[in-house]
Amino acid sequence: MRNNQRTIITLVLIAIALALAVAAFIWFSGGSGTPSATISAPTLDLSDRTTPTAEATPEATEEATAETASVATIQPTAEATTAAESTTEAAAPAQELAVFDIDPEQSEVRFILDEDLRGERVTVVGATNQIAGQIAVDFAAPAASEVGVIRINVRSLATDNEFRNRAIRGQILQSSQDQFEFAQFTPTEISGLPESVTMGEAFSFQITGDLQLRDITNTVTFEVTVTPVSETRLEGSAATVVTRESYGLTIPSVPGVANVEEEVEIEIDFVAVAG
Repeated sequence: MRNNQRTIITLVLIAIALALAVAAFIWFSGGSGTPSATISAPTLDLSDRTTPTAEATPEATEEATAETASVATIQPTAEATTAAESTTEAAAPAQELAVFDIDPEQSEVRFILDEDLRGERVTVVGATNQIAGQIAVDFAAPAASEVGVIRINVRSLATDNEFRNRAIRGQILQSSQDQFEFAQFTPTEISGLPESVTMGEAFSFQITGDLQLRDITNTVTFEVTVTPVSETRLEGSAATVVTRESYGLTIPSVPGVANVEEEVEIEIDFVAVAG
């Protein structure tokens, strides 16, 4: 009997020691969560967007000018003026897009999923304001607007539990490693933009693109709602759902944590400012 008791006690002590060793490894491998640098994203290349609204070759311009002179000689002055305005309009450069930068101080990225924690079902929310990117808006023709690469520092994601934070950084997202510090969304298609927008009125559309997390990239679609508050301020939100399996996000085995949800909601609330 005493030998059995000793065996049980020994096994319990070994289990406790292993649990403590795993917990210590998770804690120290998770790092501090401090970003390595100020968040930034690639700048939108809009060099090909300042083309004229219509083809206006030198020959066409000369012909139009000659026609205007002829009209000025033969027709009333009002008609000559109309022809001249048409020539000027054809040669006028296109309106440049207004470029907005996402402001981290007024923005937030979140992931949301459920898990069992010490026998209770809880909703886990991890959030950070470390997001950057550019949006180019054509208020006259919204369908011509563009969205640049959106970059997020996932190392800085934080929940209400520091041990969980360290498990996310060290074991799940592995963002404590410099090569996995950032997630990146590269848009490939924007659909559902309206033909016109009104200041102060929200509108919705979809952005499809490549979402890279660690060394895995998948195509996802964000449902987006934007309100043009003014010509220098945009406010909006975006949301999508991914699965842990699609990104190889394995939950470490720790006491008290079970039944972690497979689907993960990603939400973004953003403010973007021009100039």
